[in-house]
Formats: sequence, structure tokens, C-alpha cells
Amino acid sequence: MNICVVGTGYVGFVTSAVFADLGHHVWSVDKDERKIESLRRGRITIYEPGISELVAHNLADGRLIFSTDLAQGVQSAELIFIAVGTPANDDGSSDLSAVEEVARGIAEHLDRYKVVVIKSTVPVGTTEAVKRLIADYQPGSIPFDMVSNPEFLREGSAVQDTRCPDRIVIGTQDRAAAARLLEVYAPLERPMIVTDVTSAELIKHASNAFLAAKISFINAIADLCEAVGADVCEVAKGMALDPRIGTGFLEAGLGFGGACFPKDTASLIHTAELAGCDFTLLKSVLEVNRRRVGRVMEKLRKVLNPLDGKAVAILGLAFKPNTDDVRHAKSIELIEKLYEAGAHVRAYDPVAAENARRLLPSSIRFCASPYEAAAGASALVLATEWDEFRSLNFERLRTVMARPLIVDGRNIYEPGWMGRFGFEYYSIGRNPVLL
Repeated sequence: MNICVVGTGYVGFVTSAVFADLGHHVWSVDKDERKIESLRRGRITIYEPGISELVAHNLADGRLIFSTDLAQGVQSAELIFIAVGTPANDDGSSDLSAVEEVARGIAEHLDRYKVVVIKSTVPVGTTEAVKRLIADYQPGSIPFDMVSNPEFLREGSAVQDTRCPDRIVIGTQDRAAAARLLEVYAPLERPMIVTDVTSAELIKHASNAFLAAKISFINAIADLCEAVGADVCEVAKGMALDPRIGTGFLEAGLGFGGACFPKDTASLIHTAELAGCDFTLLKSVLEVNRRRVGRVMEKLRKVLNPLDGKAVAILGLAFKPNTDDVRHAKSIELIEKLYEAGAHVRAYDPVAAENARRLLPSSIRFCASPYEAAAGASALVLATEWDEFRSLNFERLRTVMARPLIVDGRNIYEPGWMGRFGFEYYSIGRNPVLL
């Protein structure tokens, strides 16, 4: 099938590559000329495991075409996927200007019947609004159908999530349009839900908000564990054995970040308010998450008082492992607060340093290894749970630090183990190890 995907961010880029790998001819369109030229040369603009090989293979076979020509993409395709960004406005609503711009472009270039698919994460009512927009901006009256097809990929495992999704949601009023989407996704042999447009739009926001709620819940339990002397890891383990709860997203820590959970939770709150529903529960989810970095700062102030003039090493800058994305990363927030407190911050991340450098003060020192970051530091904070941090040389680490103090913001180390290595150790929701 001939497919056009508009937008080359995480969603559009990975979707294009996987569709091409399934044998479809894909036009991946973006208005950013420099980005498209880079992609044509096989230079990948994001860090995502497995994507480089996928793009190289399908570029060479001619199934994947990167272009700035929206007209060619629209007129060459049977299915047009809108996969542009929908960032949050200050009031929590979604900025749909990019979606609307693409819709107007599609309207201008429609030459025969098409199915237009909203892949971007959008609030309830967007698909119908885009349908009206395309109809209004058409110079003629070419027929088309609309589908809501939300994505559920996770950064760091986006290729696998696109190839093997938990579920595929297709929201449309038209059986023929649904059949086109079913045909595209059939080779994946994954569960498919065909539903109405409004329900499909709401499924994505509801899913992410629920996962955000699990994270904030276990973080609130972690605070209680510290107050009463319990171990949040043991509590979470006992909870997770109940199949109604499960193991996912029950890891206490610095809280959630990234482009999806904060934005989608705020968007769902905004949607609820517009509908006259007071979603107090989700407001609390965001408030608990907002306080997480402050809790770590309290620990650091308590043990390093004062912070002013102290060197603090930060391991991990990406909002999660296996990505270079630093949007809403808790590490960035923590570094900004440490900087304001007068600390000298030394940071290391395997892939996200350049993206973080654009957001942070120039005085922040970016290091080439965890040991360089830790050299002379009075404290080391683990902010992102990269695998390489699980197997550090702790004897070497203790030797280079001015004070053997670790604050584990992701609970990846065993307290007793750290004590045997001679570290003063603080984590989230567990008793500290004191020297």
C-alpha cells in the first residue's frame, strides 16, 4: 500500500520506518528541509535502538522516501497519517496548530479518495475538527474519511512497540476506512480494537494518565515508607503479586518526565474541565510528581548543609534510559535547583549530554565518564537508570569522590551492598545507610 506519514518526530519517524519494513511504500514528509536532507543521507536525528538499521535497509530498497513535498506525499498515498507534535499550552490544553497546518495542506492537495489518520496524540474532538477543516479548505469536494489511530510506543523501545504493540486502536465511523487500517496492521498479528472516534481519542490519554497515577501513587507510598521505616521496594513487590495491580510502573523514584505523561495527564484534566468534570485525582497525580525533585533536594541539603560550593555529580540526563530525550527530565530540574543553590554540578549521560547542554547553564560541567563526573564530588545522584550505572566500579568511584555519598533517585542499588562498598547511601522510600 502507498502511505504518507507527515511528521518525522519519534512517532512519525518510527512509524514510517516500520511501515516500510512491512513492505509498504512510504513517503515520510516534514517541512524541515535540513532534517529531511539529513535523513535522506541516512543520518538519524534521534537516538532509538534499532532504528538506524531499519532506515538504512528500507532507504536502500526504495520503500522509504523522505521528502518536504507534501503534495507529492498526499497524492501518491492511499493512507495519510498525521504524526506531528502536539505540545502542551500553559493551561494544559494541547497546541494543535501543527495538526491544523497539515490538515489544510492535505485539503489543498487531495486529488482522489483518501483515508486521513490522526496518529498524533490529540484531545477528544480533534479528529472531527480536522475533518471539518479539510472539508472547508478543499478547493473541490473530494471524498475522504477520518480515522483516529493513537500510538502507544515508548521512547527507548519504539521500534519494538511499533512492530509488536499491545493493542491497535482504530476509531472511525466508516467500515471501508477501518478495513484499510486493518489491512495495514494485519501482518503484525496483534489485538485490534475498532471503536468510535471519541473513544479512540480518549483511550490514549486515559492510558497514559493511569500509568502516571501508578507512578505518583508508589512515590506517595515511598514518602510514607520513609516516615514509618518501611521499604517501598518490598511494599511494591507485595502489591505487584496481586494480578489486578501488576508489576509495571511501581518503581519509586524521582517521578515521571518525558514528552507524554506530563502532557497527556494535563490534557486529560483540561478535557475534563471543558466537559464539566472535576478530575481532582489527576490533579493530585501531577502535584505528587511536581514535588519529587524537592524531596531529593531535601536529602542533599540535610547531609551536605550547605550546598553552596559543594560539587555534586549527576549520573543520567535523559528522562529515561535508551533515549536522548531530555524533555521534562527530572535530572534537568534537579540540576537547575542545585545550580540555584550554589552547587557545582558535574554531569554524565551516555547519549543525552548534547540535548541537555542546550537547556542548562553554561557553567554545568559535562563529563566523559561517571568517574570523571564523580571526581572530587561530595555527593553523587543517580537520576537515570542506564544499565551501565548498575555495574560501576564502586571501589574506584569511592576513591575519586571527596565524600562517598550516593543518592539513588531510581532505587537501582541494594542498600546493604552499598554499605559494604563503604558508601553513605540514600534512596527513595528506604532506610538510609549511614557510615
